[in-house]
Amino acid sequence: MVMAIILFMGAVSGAHLNPAVTLGFALRGDFPWRRVPGYIIAELLGSTLAVLLLWAMFGKVGSLGATEPGAGITDVQAMVMELILTVGLFSVILGTASKAQNLGPLSALGVGAYIILAGLWSSPISGASMNPARSFGPDLVLGNFGHYWVYVVGPILGAAIAVGFAWILRGRADTGGAAAAQGALGELRVGPREGDREPSS
Repeated sequence: MVMAIILFMGAVSGAHLNPAVTLGFALRGDFPWRRVPGYIIAELLGSTLAVLLLWAMFGKVGSLGATEPGAGITDVQAMVMELILTVGLFSVILGTASKAQNLGPLSALGVGAYIILAGLWSSPISGASMNPARSFGPDLVLGNFGHYWVYVVGPILGAAIAVGFAWILRGRADTGGAAAAQGALGELRVGPREGDREPSS
């Protein structure tokens, strides 16, 4: 589904779907900070609406897709797993979006394949969320935020670490990353700018 949405919406909005990705792109300098709150609100709202749709169709079965630490796994262990998974996820996103290796629409295949692989081996440990919004919807609808911090702290720290790796390996942001992050919603921005003002036309 993530692959399909990237192919469908990537050129329009960047198809973030994930607050950790939105924050990571902004930290990298590929995305304007002023757009971050709106994107995060949309991501949280989208997750909640998806869960409400599942509830309406099937009832409260399968914990409505809630991500929880596995049996015998502590919150800290699950958080570290989410951090590691998100380092990998956002590294793939940044790698396929960089000017030196921009895959365009094919980046959706890399991101989708990574999510499948991560889910296959780590779902029993942490649920393989890698996304604070994906975990928010079920927790809100079920009224249970007991483990939610795991799925906020892990992915956000993981995205920040991936940004650090990208800076070490490839230097500053480039137009490839900005194009992938912003889609066609505005003029491309590369690197942080004072006051984060939109460029004048």
